[in-house]
Amino acid sequence: MWLWWFAILASGALWLPAEALESCAGHCGDFRGNCSCHVTCPSLNTCCPDYLQFCLEISPYSGSVMGGKDFVVLSEPWVSPASVTSVVCRFREAIHTQGYVDDKGRIHCVSPLLYESGRIPFSVSLDGGKTFPSSGTWLAVHPSKVSELEKSELINETMWQYYGTPGVTGNLTLSWKSSLLPEPRVNIELWGYQETGKPYSDEWKAEWSYLYTLARNLPNGDNFTFTPMPAKPQYQTWEVGALRISGSNHTDGERDVPAIWSNEHALAWHLGEDFRRDSAAWATAKCMNWVALDKKLPNFLAELVDCPCTLTQARADTGRFFADYGCDIEQKSVCTYHPGAVHCVRSIQGSPRYASGQQCCYSSSGTQVLTWDTSSGSTPDRGHDWGTYPYGRPPRVPGLSHWMYDVITFYYCCLWSQNCKLYLDMRPSSDCRRYSPPYLASAFGDPHFLTFDGVHFTFNGRGEYVLVQSDLTKLMVQGRTQPPLMSNGAQASATGISAVVVKENVSDVVEARLGGPTGRTLQVLLNQEILNFSEQRWLDLKGMFLSVSGDRNVSVMLDSGAGVEVQAHEHFLSVNILLPEKFMGHTQGLLGTLNNIPSDDFTLRNETVLSPDITSEPRKLFEFGADWAIWNDSSLFTYDSPSLVDSYLRQPKHDSTFLPVFTPGPLTPQVASLCGGDLFCQFDALVTGSLDVGNATRVAHEQHQHLQQSLQPVVSCGWLSAPEYGKKIGTSYLEGSAVKFSCAPGYTLRGSQEQTCQPNGQWSGVWPQCKPDHTVLLGVIFGVLLVVLLAILGYVMLKKRRGRM
Repeated sequence: MWLWWFAILASGALWLPAEALESCAGHCGDFRGNCSCHVTCPSLNTCCPDYLQFCLEISPYSGSVMGGKDFVVLSEPWVSPASVTSVVCRFREAIHTQGYVDDKGRIHCVSPLLYESGRIPFSVSLDGGKTFPSSGTWLAVHPSKVSELEKSELINETMWQYYGTPGVTGNLTLSWKSSLLPEPRVNIELWGYQETGKPYSDEWKAEWSYLYTLARNLPNGDNFTFTPMPAKPQYQTWEVGALRISGSNHTDGERDVPAIWSNEHALAWHLGEDFRRDSAAWATAKCMNWVALDKKLPNFLAELVDCPCTLTQARADTGRFFADYGCDIEQKSVCTYHPGAVHCVRSIQGSPRYASGQQCCYSSSGTQVLTWDTSSGSTPDRGHDWGTYPYGRPPRVPGLSHWMYDVITFYYCCLWSQNCKLYLDMRPSSDCRRYSPPYLASAFGDPHFLTFDGVHFTFNGRGEYVLVQSDLTKLMVQGRTQPPLMSNGAQASATGISAVVVKENVSDVVEARLGGPTGRTLQVLLNQEILNFSEQRWLDLKGMFLSVSGDRNVSVMLDSGAGVEVQAHEHFLSVNILLPEKFMGHTQGLLGTLNNIPSDDFTLRNETVLSPDITSEPRKLFEFGADWAIWNDSSLFTYDSPSLVDSYLRQPKHDSTFLPVFTPGPLTPQVASLCGGDLFCQFDALVTGSLDVGNATRVAHEQHQHLQQSLQPVVSCGWLSAPEYGKKIGTSYLEGSAVKFSCAPGYTLRGSQEQTCQPNGQWSGVWPQCKPDHTVLLGVIFGVLLVVLLAILGYVMLKKRRGRM
């Protein structure tokens, strides 16, 4: 991109005469010869005249992967209905849906049923599908991440999913917001989901199928109540599905029409009479069949990442784990499937070969909840709940593959029958003996750098620099610094981080920066486009996931397991970078060489290692930082304003004319009161003359320290079982934890009554066993013999009496 900008901006012109401009038809995202169809053109005033007609914005911009969302194209000028032959909307170059033009002249498209989540390119044809000159992007969302207001509701959903089991009968009710579907009359249909073919082969297919219609031509009210009847035999093989509400003007099962979907759920209510007669026997047979099949499939457990040992580690390892929406302590979730837990996390990335997922659950004490101790324990997933790129095929379909292999099977074994031990044996919890916390590096304030190996220093140059780069995954994290404004409006003789940009391998590019009218709002850009989070705050992207929290926090989770967290503070950004152990020995940049050797963290591009003593020589530190200025041809930043073009694109990446204050003035009482012993806070407050800046630095530093503490390694000695014929007390297996043992009556404990987890990862004492108590046994034998002897004696005496008679 930057070469094009140099070509058209070298003269200083940010606009071009209309007669020289070209069309954006079929060229959205491109730089034309004399104008631009790139997303940055509106802010630079370089757009081709028809940019808005062909490079489409839409509303709403997101909807469920189930499809059926009607969205309007916000193009200008709107078209005349009379000039349109037929509207066809094409998604991913292959899936066509029928669009239309409303009475206001606005173009509408309908999202299709998809087997993938994330940003889906689409284009629009107004000539019946002959040409598709206009294009945009649709965001397909995992079913569980769609707002509940956008879906129909299964009233008392538990009843739907247990219908036909003992004591669960009666009517079921479906409700919806009629305003979501502006049709006078509606049909209510059942759709089923299956995955067929040989697992892990090219024949393995995913398919949503229309099954049958529950009601036709209903008034579009707010609910529908019915008494479920067993489905016809040909439909009873579908056990997972969803209900769809669509306009009655459409034929039964017509695909990709405006619709409202329910949650996907277990279809207990439509199963056959055999299920209703004896649901436990039906489910037991299903459970047994599933166990036999799953044992024949590849062992996916071996390639899963181990769980963090503690709740604090799990919440801090944001590059590899994210809160499970079904059991999230921050959302006060009920944890329906894990009632003994207060919080669960899921691995963000699917496993490399089998696209499987890890789940880790934690108790209120912060320790793991394991299936070996309780059915509330965490269970790994053959199908990752969020799906796995490239999606589309089992077991990578978001949500539904997980339902087929990990959820409906849980119903078979645990909810509809009493065979949960079989399920838990197939889906055992991971302990944490092999878990290694990520390594943390941070930058914040004026700016201060805390490397992966624990070195800290201040480098306050002005420019764009490499924070971290790695040859292992072609990871690149770059930071831009600029001087903040002081209270008098002048620029401070210091700098802070104003933008951070991230890329890995062939992933998308995500940039977080200070922007907006005040320059203090956090803006997030994806491939140079400013994102709008009004509908969704989680994005499935190419090679990464993106999550925003509030209006000041953004997290980037990369396929490698690396995580980048950016937070907006007063006048600057802070950045935390978390790298898993595989990056050991594979990093360069301002944040040092990750190898547990602090003395080589000041390594130049040419691999010259500077002495650690330069921390006491600010000017030499300044020269070290300048060496890590990026080059224009490696820049990932977006230059979408005249000020950015003038200040950074056209200028050297390190501003050698900017000389910061290397030594602040004397400590004032106000600064001492605010900062206490925090030297970073003192430095920034004194250099900028702003207590607000100093306080923001103090907060960012405290956050780094808290995160660093949360990620400290923890020793686990591994799970201990109760001895046969005995029991144990204690379910924590971390260093310092003790587990006690006892035996059932008639048995004596051999070995240790208590074992403690030691710092070397081994349990103290001797593993206990419960052996029969021979004293008791002899007593029992003697008692039995005595009873027999007395019986014999009594019999003999009775015989003698009868003989005398």
